[in-house]
Amino acid sequence: MSIKILNPGAMTTVQDEGRFGYMDSGISESGAMDKNSYRKANYLVGNKKGEAVLEITLMGPELLFDKDTVFGYMGAEMDATLDDEIVSRGKAYMARKGQSLKLGFAKNGIRAYLAFAGGIDVPIVLGSRSTNIKCGIGGYKGRKLQAGDTLDIRDPGYSALKLRRILKRKATPSKYSSEIQVRVIPGPQDDYFSENGLIDFFNTSYKVSTDIDRMGIRLDGKEVEANAPTDIVSDGITFGSIQVTSSGMPIILMADHQTTGGYAKIATVISEDLQFLAQARPGDVIRFKQVDIEDVQKLNFWDLLAYIYESTPGVEMIYYPEVIHAR
Repeated sequence: MSIKILNPGAMTTVQDEGRFGYMDSGISESGAMDKNSYRKANYLVGNKKGEAVLEITLMGPELLFDKDTVFGYMGAEMDATLDDEIVSRGKAYMARKGQSLKLGFAKNGIRAYLAFAGGIDVPIVLGSRSTNIKCGIGGYKGRKLQAGDTLDIRDPGYSALKLRRILKRKATPSKYSSEIQVRVIPGPQDDYFSENGLIDFFNTSYKVSTDIDRMGIRLDGKEVEANAPTDIVSDGITFGSIQVTSSGMPIILMADHQTTGGYAKIATVISEDLQFLAQARPGDVIRFKQVDIEDVQKLNFWDLLAYIYESTPGVEMIYYPEVIHAR
């Protein structure tokens, strides 16, 4: 079975959990920006962990189904319709052959995740189906989708009983605020900044600029005072690193970040809070809250519990979104 792209929207790409193990070759992890919504979308349609979905940014696409297909979407609310039927976030739907699905402008959040039962069947490149546009690899021909593209969807092989159960699935949609607080761990170069600079960083608000993409989020606000120039010998960067450039303004590095950078990193956003940054819009306000690594290790207990649910035979993921939501 397949889906045809009638209109690609503003920015629609194929993404999965990400591409790991190639940072030393200059290839970042990519993958879904908002992994919480991505995982919930896969849960809705009964997919295994790691299946590829569509990540839709700002303005949604219009798709045509060539065969009956189960789908569901999470993340940003985008006024979705299946022909004339309203489609809500957090539910699984059956699209019939010949029906079209249309997602509109993002009203709450900025990125939606659209999953199809069986998963999107694009080639695995370096262990992942994720699109890395800067490297031109993965996803559909290494690029965002265009009108006329056709994506193959694998047959999920459901029994009639399992299909009925899948179509009853629900997950709680997230609500996104224009005021976002994220938890960060200071370092590894926080000693480059003055005491006043660190106080400002943790006690003032920063506004999301218009300069945002899958690579990073540039912030506007009070300059972070440094003890000396923030240029450093380039070292490794991770998803969530916060660089401060010579202008004194922070930049949060996201899924398609460069693998090394030459500006001091004042802190790193914990992985659990990256989902909120992934949904930030220009003009939103961000505040940073300092936490200890011991606090983060306690949070990761829930990731371990979710993994056990997913990997234990006979135990479905039905509890997984609720576990995530409870955090």
